[in-house]
Amino acid sequence: MPVFDFTSTPEDNNKDVVCTYTTFSSNEREATPEKPILVLDNTKRQWKHHSSGIFTNQSKQTTFEFKEDDGRFEANILKVDSRFVYLLKWLGKNHINVRLSGKNLEDGYAVYKIREIALGGSGKLSAEDGFLQFMIGRLFASNAPIEDIDEDEDKEETGDDMKLTSLQSISDFMTCAGKTLPDNIRVWARRNLAVARSNEVTQEERRHAQRALSIMMNIQWKNDYFESIDPKKARQILDEELYGMERVKQRIIETIIQINRTHTLPAYGILLVGPAGTGKSQIAYAVARILKLPWTTLDMSSINDPEQLTGSSRIYANAKPGIIMEAFSMAGESNLVFIINELDKAASGKGNGNPADVLLTLLDNLGFTDNYMECMIPTSGVYPIATANDMSQISAPLMSRFAVIEIPGYTAEEKKIIFSKFALPKVLKRMGLNENECIVTDEALDTIVEHFANADGIRDLEQAAEHIVANALYQIEVDHVSQVVFDSKVVEELLT
Repeated sequence: MPVFDFTSTPEDNNKDVVCTYTTFSSNEREATPEKPILVLDNTKRQWKHHSSGIFTNQSKQTTFEFKEDDGRFEANILKVDSRFVYLLKWLGKNHINVRLSGKNLEDGYAVYKIREIALGGSGKLSAEDGFLQFMIGRLFASNAPIEDIDEDEDKEETGDDMKLTSLQSISDFMTCAGKTLPDNIRVWARRNLAVARSNEVTQEERRHAQRALSIMMNIQWKNDYFESIDPKKARQILDEELYGMERVKQRIIETIIQINRTHTLPAYGILLVGPAGTGKSQIAYAVARILKLPWTTLDMSSINDPEQLTGSSRIYANAKPGIIMEAFSMAGESNLVFIINELDKAASGKGNGNPADVLLTLLDNLGFTDNYMECMIPTSGVYPIATANDMSQISAPLMSRFAVIEIPGYTAEEKKIIFSKFALPKVLKRMGLNENECIVTDEALDTIVEHFANADGIRDLEQAAEHIVANALYQIEVDHVSQVVFDSKVVEELLT
């Protein structure tokens, strides 16, 4: 975007103001003097580290008026992080007094912090500062707008003069967020704001519109670009969470390397298939931890009506969003891991449609529409990880959306190591016992594994560890012994 010549003076406020700044794209998550929010002209005067004033000439957002001890002075805005253009416009339009923190550099006064101050220039923060800091935090968490901001778009975004108190923060947020919101959501939000403040619709319609706005605006809408992930750290997380399973870990690391090359999520999710108790959910949580994404679970065994996923229409008094939309709301952002438990039970609808059909729209990453929200929700940042016990019960269309990883059952030797090195120490730590206070002999360990020989998973082993340590704690506290030793005979009596 080219730089325009600055010709405005304080007497020109009623004339056409010439834009002085360029915008730059940034995805930094915080500001520093070297990577500022904006840069002001300091050729005529060096500005203080902490400077107060207001943004002016808001028809184009061109200047900042400093309030100095010896008078008021205007400085051109030279550069602005494109994410913050609408916020500066809002600050100027509402004549909000702010304190800038910045540093004088060769190319200008680099502003890296903006705080609101009460009228009169005191250091006391006004009540609205909470919204300003919230807004700045959200903008730092967002990505740079893809398109440049032109005059027609700028004029289109300024028309909100509504002063309803209950909707003011939503209205201000929409104005400040500008093009950091996806285009279809900006259009949807303006339409719903008009409904929420209209006297030509019913109170129920206004309530639904305001509720939908509140849900949508509290979600951080991110793009689908993913930063590189350290494969060594990913492997460390997998080793902490899972014993053995080398083939499974290899597949997950391959997925991480793919993300590092493309900086996008793979086209297919992961389907973990195996017996109950083999750690499928634990693997899913580990992947979410590696991706540094929030996660949510969909338990398909408890969903028998598609409307539970898609939400209900606003024409009903008790209408509400579906589970998928609520998951976005709870996560607070659009990039998240969907852990779909028991996918093999997704086709068990009861007369009102098939929940599996709804999942297909979510898994295609083309966008998901909730009946209550009435808006297409971007899903390109959603990574699905499904679990299933019986792959034969999953429909072919659903299967085609996943890369299948089969989880094998554990051998007797693997179960011994998992019990002694993982399950038992974990329970001891949680109950506050030392290793020498609860001792399980080798013969007792053999008995435990043999007792659960027919179970492919390790859930029974974890429950056995819980039972044994609880018994040891009881004897230590009630019988006042210093150590409890579990041999084969005691363990057999305890578990029978």
